[in-house]
Amino acid sequence: MNTETAVTYLGCIILLFVIGKVFMMPIIKILKLIANSILGALLIYCINFIGNFFSFHIGLNYITAIITGLLGIPGAVLLILLKIFL
Repeated sequence: MNTETAVTYLGCIILLFVIGKVFMMPIIKILKLIANSILGALLIYCINFIGNFFSFHIGLNYITAIITGLLGIPGAVLLILLKIFL
């Protein structure tokens, strides 16, 4: 194997790593959003379980799960305040 072939192979390997890194970033963000949305749904479920004693209920759907998934605990507080005031 001459040096030109070795450099070509090395360049292709580096290019594959760069392309893989570029495509993995959005996938990681999407997976993080899905995981946070699931945790948000569990948080809403806990709020509904505790709120059952006080006749308080927040609907569990995709939008409320994504809001609590994106914003975390402040998102859950936002949903509680929206439920109280609207």
